[in-house]
Amino acid sequence: MSNISANWSYPNAFKLGRGRIKELADACKSLGMKKPLLVTDRGLASMAITKTALDILEDAGLGRAIFADVDPNPNEKNLDAGVKAFKDGGHDGVVAFGGGSGLDLGKCVAFMAGQTRPVWDFEDIGDWWTRANLEGIAPIVAVPTTAGTGSEVGRASVITNSATHVKKIIFHPKFLPGVVIADPELTVGMPKVITAGTGMDAFAHCLEAYSSPFYHPMSAGIALEGMRLVKEFLPRAYREGTDLEARANMMSAAAMGAVAFQKGLGAIHALSHPIGAVYNTHHGMTNAVVMPAVLRFNRKAIEEKIARAAAYLGIAGGFDGFYDYVLQLRAELGVPESLSAMGIAPDRIDELSAMAIEDPSAGGNPVPMTLENTKALFRDCF
Repeated sequence: MSNISANWSYPNAFKLGRGRIKELADACKSLGMKKPLLVTDRGLASMAITKTALDILEDAGLGRAIFADVDPNPNEKNLDAGVKAFKDGGHDGVVAFGGGSGLDLGKCVAFMAGQTRPVWDFEDIGDWWTRANLEGIAPIVAVPTTAGTGSEVGRASVITNSATHVKKIIFHPKFLPGVVIADPELTVGMPKVITAGTGMDAFAHCLEAYSSPFYHPMSAGIALEGMRLVKEFLPRAYREGTDLEARANMMSAAAMGAVAFQKGLGAIHALSHPIGAVYNTHHGMTNAVVMPAVLRFNRKAIEEKIARAAAYLGIAGGFDGFYDYVLQLRAELGVPESLSAMGIAPDRIDELSAMAIEDPSAGGNPVPMTLENTKALFRDCF
């Protein structure tokens, strides 16, 4: 099934398949856009896939506008500059293009273009999202170029506060893009390290959603199948970047992980978010590095559940077999064995632990996270 093609309407209009970037202009027009702004990161700005997307928009009479002042962990300064570009250009919609950083910032630009409050007033706390001016939210088409974050099917963006170095989850239902164009050909040029890191991000989303103690059997089922797709297709995508069947299935797994984690995340992300904010590490790769320590940390609470997952995935040995599989997968993908191997020193564990227990992901961990046990968990990651 090398030419996978599908149209889904869950949770949004999702168009998956080789060559479907050609439908970008039609997707924009279907949402009423006449002058979209393409938002991406600096690394993608000059690449051929971005030029192709801009050509498609221009040829359809939708202009040729790009904003690419986006950091790997986007912050409010990037956001302010993006909103200014949106307003100055008289744009009426956003094409969020790229990996997690481009997608997250693009979605946030579309949201903040019509708001008067600061972005931090829309953090994912209680009903803060109801503060938004609905009329000011611009439509969004999402075009993922990696297979990891699943931001293309998400109702939030992660924005780093540049002053405090804390990652904040900004939420509103209207963050959900109106249309997703998921073309596996756009992911073919990913370096191996990005294929590995983003793929492990998708796996972490599925694993943590599945392990979360909250009741949401629909998400648990999606997470389980997402893990199976990663197990089958991530090594293939890593070994042979032009394997379009593997690339398409990984795009599916990424979307599934992001849909599933409305059930909750956990300590993997609670640790990864402060590490990324302080040290600017790649989010997915950081998830992969801390994953074994978190599995050990949570073992008593998830052992039976993980044994069921292992059986579904065709892994013998219950929890231990699953744990060994994770170690084997990390080794196959060249994941560093510890935070020390990533080049991080263990001199800020107290600070990182305090940030971790305040992270929204911490609330979904199967074992309650306290300051003391989180410090011990961080030490284990080194």
